[in-house]
Amino acid sequence: MIVHIVFFKFKNENKAYNMAKLQKKLEDLEDSIDELNSMEVGVNFNESERAYDMSLYATYDGVLELKAYQEHPDHQKVVEFIKDVCEDTKVVDYVLE
Repeated sequence: MIVHIVFFKFKNENKAYNMAKLQKKLEDLEDSIDELNSMEVGVNFNESERAYDMSLYATYDGVLELKAYQEHPDHQKVVEFIKDVCEDTKVVDYVLE
């Protein structure tokens, strides 16, 4: 199984609105992308300077399924939104045995 984790740091402009909108967009991907096994989106409450605003935790059967998810047109639309509203993102992908 592949685990895909992404952290999002949002721009300050319309931050709360954009966070809610992204959470909905990400959660909607579960219904439209078959290769996605599970997804959890969390909104951070930690106010530390080094904290990010939101995280995504998703699982896939394998690397090919993760790649199919990443290339899926519905995911690409979400990526464009992320580029508009986030100032930074970080990602970690690993194999869970």
